[in-house]
Amino acid sequence: MRLILASSSPYRRQMLERLAVPFTCVSPDIDETPGDGEAPAALALRLAIAKARAVAATHPDSLIIGSDQVAALDDGSPIGKPGTHARAQAQLRSLSGQTVSFHSALCVTDGHRIETDDVVTVCRLRSLSDAEIDAYLRHERPYDTAGSAKAEGLGIALMERMHADDPTAIIGLPLIALSRMLRSFGLNPLLRC
Repeated sequence: MRLILASSSPYRRQMLERLAVPFTCVSPDIDETPGDGEAPAALALRLAIAKARAVAATHPDSLIIGSDQVAALDDGSPIGKPGTHARAQAQLRSLSGQTVSFHSALCVTDGHRIETDDVVTVCRLRSLSDAEIDAYLRHERPYDTAGSAKAEGLGIALMERMHADDPTAIIGLPLIALSRMLRSFGLNPLLRC
């Protein structure tokens, strides 16, 4: 059975490469617009499922991985990708000293059976000065990252603390949960490398 990552994300591709199993990437063509009042966890899970199903529909006899990440403040307000330097500055100013939950949703399907999970990483950002925010953004340029902080890079210096059951979840592909799900479909990464 062929393994396919339903994503065009270079971060997710790099993460999946860590499992040392052969795979291909197929970009899913789905609408990622949140529904009215849709909670961040529900949005992440719905998008992960939609990505996996979209690719499964055109790739029978394959094992498909769909994933999506949505960040949210304690009050449930979603935090998107800034897209620009100015929006990233504003976003980090508003997140300074705040707690953010990153919902990293996973879906694995063979076209018949579906397994899902939502792995949450809770991050507390330090109180950040404008000089720190500007220096960080000029160095890392995290404009395609929810919350404007890449914890796998210099963004870790923005954090006061992080809590997760899976340290890879914050990067967008929870490998502990994914390995468990792949084993349930008969693909054990340790026996395929």
